[in-house]
Amino acid sequence: MNTAIIFGLLIVLMLTGMPISIALGLTVLSFVFLMTNVPIEAVSLKLFTGIENFEIMAIPFFILAGNFLTHGGVARRMINFATSMVGHWHGGLGLAGVMACALFAAVSGSSPATVIAIGSIMLPAMVKQGFPKRFGAGVITTSGALGILIPPSIVMVVYAVATGGSIALDPAGNRVSSASVGQLFMAGVIPGLMLASLLGLTTFYRAWKNDYPRLPKASWAERFDAFRKCVWGLLLIVIVLGGIYAGLFTPTEAAAISAVYAFVIAVFVYRDMGLRDVPRVLLGSANMSAMILYIITNAVLFSFLMANENIPQQIANWMSSAGVNWVVFLLVVNVLLLLAGNVMEATSIVLIMAPILFPVAVQLGIHPVHLGILMVVNMEVGMCHPPVGLNLYVASGIAKMGITELTIAVMPWLLTMIAFLGLVTYVPELSLWLPRTLGLL
Repeated sequence: MNTAIIFGLLIVLMLTGMPISIALGLTVLSFVFLMTNVPIEAVSLKLFTGIENFEIMAIPFFILAGNFLTHGGVARRMINFATSMVGHWHGGLGLAGVMACALFAAVSGSSPATVIAIGSIMLPAMVKQGFPKRFGAGVITTSGALGILIPPSIVMVVYAVATGGSIALDPAGNRVSSASVGQLFMAGVIPGLMLASLLGLTTFYRAWKNDYPRLPKASWAERFDAFRKCVWGLLLIVIVLGGIYAGLFTPTEAAAISAVYAFVIAVFVYRDMGLRDVPRVLLGSANMSAMILYIITNAVLFSFLMANENIPQQIANWMSSAGVNWVVFLLVVNVLLLLAGNVMEATSIVLIMAPILFPVAVQLGIHPVHLGILMVVNMEVGMCHPPVGLNLYVASGIAKMGITELTIAVMPWLLTMIAFLGLVTYVPELSLWLPRTLGLL
């Protein structure tokens, strides 16, 4: 009964158009005041202790690093490198767009930032080259979603934070800890590369079928020159992932180092930004960080309420008694997350659903890392379909296309992403093999 009241109240508040963060907080306070004997002091204490998490500090640092690289010329240099490598294949510029999105995703950690940085340069170039606008918009909108799957990913950090305080027991009754940020980063490498390859194959096939333009083949000297110019940006990937794997620093420390490195690269190496531009980038990063942290703060209260009412455990016990196995559970999770993607953005979905799904998944024998990657891939799909697909709105502004037209344009690549979601769902080793091989699991 309490479960129905909590979620009913949350849905009603969201239907009024209230921001997700405020709806979460108001749901908690209303239920605590009216339906429980929990002292308000406990709520206040949980509010402050819940966000006292070292890993949360990674979020503003990764956002800052991504903004420095977005405002600098890193994206343009990555595009030039990608074009020199695959531009002579069928759909050359489209393939270069997929490759450039994958590369920039590995340094930005943000999907909308990837679409803006790559799309603002790539889309006009593709139209000028003779590609249909729909084709270019479809490529960039979906490939930009790689920004939250290829590490470093802000959504992965949010998942680790959201499940950090959850109590979960495996089928044998042993307590299972949540996935760390480092484990999730390594787990995202192979799925990220696979999805980039599949999106590239879809692009290649459509370009070959419709005989879209190809660029002249670049010489190895031109390729080396393009690589030399973008290598400083690519080194960020090595610094973050290599440093975490080698144990030189934690993911949070890696985020701080990446922010400083991105500042040095943008201002002093590439010199695409002046010192006078830095305050504007800092302000933009602070605004985005504040928005995400405010959502996290209220989501922490919601998780506290879930734990206090023992709701995840009740769901897990009900599923066990009903004979629901992990195969059916993951199917239900995918449907639920895809439906949620119609009305909410990625961060909010993870913060609300992860604390509920995590204990249930662990009790059914699903690894926390596998669940995390599964949720991230679902969020990717949600970013590319209406009505609240963030990538759609960003790409719509760049391509000057309506949402309906853009939705039709992304459909071939969106179907590819949904097929890949099924593969990630039922082949856990895609997510678990690399972190297990590296000794992180």
